[in-house]
Amino acid sequence: MAERQREMTIRTPEGIVFPLRIAGPVSRFLALAIDQVVVYLAVGVMSLLLGVVGLLNMDVAGAFMILASFVLTLGYPIFLEWAWRGQTIGKRVLHLQVMDEQGLRLQFSQVLIRNLLRAVDALPAFYLVGGLAAFLGARGQRLGDMAANTIVVQHPDLAQPDLNQVLPGKYNSFRDYPHLAARLRQNVSPRLAGLALDALLRREELEAGDRLALFADIRTQMESLVRFPREAADGISDEQYVRNVADILFR
Repeated sequence: MAERQREMTIRTPEGIVFPLRIAGPVSRFLALAIDQVVVYLAVGVMSLLLGVVGLLNMDVAGAFMILASFVLTLGYPIFLEWAWRGQTIGKRVLHLQVMDEQGLRLQFSQVLIRNLLRAVDALPAFYLVGGLAAFLGARGQRLGDMAANTIVVQHPDLAQPDLNQVLPGKYNSFRDYPHLAARLRQNVSPRLAGLALDALLRREELEAGDRLALFADIRTQMESLVRFPREAADGISDEQYVRNVADILFR
């Protein structure tokens, strides 16, 4: 059995390292249980609706029920993990997220592969194959994760810091563009938002060079998601840019 890792790290081109906590089997199982309940409830609602059709034609209702169950069971995790950037309802509740194992943007093909292979991981019952693979592997990956080059990480539920110490009540030019601010909230991942806030909270602990490089890297990532007009962003430092973004995300 490979030695189990509790954390993985992602290194940016500037040499800055971000730690990520690997999700444990218990939290993953609980998230799966929540998702199964959601699917069962959806199938139950669908069954009630198709019951009306069954009054007219039992064969048609039965065929639709089988098809609907298959689509919901397979389509639910695929759709949500793609739409919610690696999360389902169960994963959101447990603060879990599927990520590319190199920290790259999660691709639809990866979401598709890891979920199609659930059928293999679930063999012979109760996810025995997938559970054994995750238990024996260093990064807790089931077979679907290995094939898709994905990993499941856990974002800790951090205590809310005093934002007034980090985000003083200054004029924020980004708030003049509410449609871009809304797009920013939608596009920024919890990991990147947490990284920005953590960088602001610990800025005084960093060496001057590391501090400049860190905020420049975060700004680059933010600008790749949403770019504010030049009149709003030009002339402000990278640290102030991150502070303006954090002000939008956390206030």
